[in-house]
Amino acid sequence: MQLHDKIYKKVIYAVTVTVLYILLLAIIIETFNIFRTIWYVLLKTGDLSQVVYGILTLFVLIDLFKTFADYRVHERIRLTYVTDATILTIMREITVLVYSNNFKTDVLLVFSALLLVLSIMRFISINYHPTDGLKPPSFIRYNDAEEKQGIQS
Repeated sequence: MQLHDKIYKKVIYAVTVTVLYILLLAIIIETFNIFRTIWYVLLKTGDLSQVVYGILTLFVLIDLFKTFADYRVHERIRLTYVTDATILTIMREITVLVYSNNFKTDVLLVFSALLLVLSIMRFISINYHPTDGLKPPSFIRYNDAEEKQGIQS
């Protein structure tokens, strides 16, 4: 292994570990913020929409943590983890817009279209996994004659 490869691996290791600790700290802080907001809601001084926003933010942070932890193990970024985090972020923004009653229909339609595209992309990335080779997705069924013909050719 060459010197620049070793330096690259050490830098990537340091950056990912630092990001993982920062994300872990953010998850802990957001959890305490959620409980604090729930306490304010119980005292009738808080807003329930802030609890929902905090929980969705926590889900995004957990997904990002999962993405970086998976990168540390496999040294590759999985598309499904990134799309999950992005889908959760868009769902959080849609929820905030709806709860605030201060949204324009155009913005909501754009977010919905983006959510649809990301969901289709996630579906495709699961059904056409790069390690599966060229086999058809699980939802396509062939009869026995077609399978035998495809295997023989």
